Amino acid sequence: MAELGRPETPEETAARKAESSRVYRSSQTFRNLIAALLATLAIVVVIVLSVPRGTPAAQGSIDVASVAQQVQSGYDHPVVVPHVPTSWRVNEAAIDGSDTWSIAYVPTGDKGYLRVSQAFDADTAWDAQKLSGAAPSGTIVVDGVTWTVYDIQDPSRAGNVSYAIGTKAGKDRILIYGTANPKTAAVAAEGLAQQIHDLNGAAQ
Repeated sequence: MAELGRPETPEETAARKAESSRVYRSSQTFRNLIAALLATLAIVVVIVLSVPRGTPAAQGSIDVASVAQQVQSGYDHPVVVPHVPTSWRVNEAAIDGSDTWSIAYVPTGDKGYLRVSQAFDADTAWDAQKLSGAAPSGTIVVDGVTWTVYDIQDPSRAGNVSYAIGTKAGKDRILIYGTANPKTAAVAAEGLAQQIHDLNGAAQ
């Protein structure tokens, strides 16, 4: 080894480097490799566990009656609120576009969705526009209210709507439409019957 103040000789430099290489190689044992892998795994586990998770906050329920009251007050126009099972989830209740009150449901026991829309001061032309020109295919009567059934030949062209029924309610038009089955749509129609009778009576 070089003394203080004296530079290393080539032989000493070579010996020092050789010793460093030997010590480094001796440290790379299988045991050290396993220890390093375990340490790395522990760090990964800590990172994964420290990331905040938890379940997403439940979507707040929509009070359809309360929203309807606000709309009715703001537009000075009566709006309908169907009486449907409380288990049906409400995704939306709002004015949809120009002068159209709309409620979107996800009924229980049905894989589809159902929308109830009331167009103020509208006629059957609104139905066709909403359903991309779908033609009537017949009628059904639910609690004394006659509904037009629309034949949806191509749901992809009608906003993924596969079934729709529409009726007159005073000066308005009401559509029940979506991907839910006809039986589910009839439940909503039944829940609207009395309000539709009232609107038709008031318009006479």
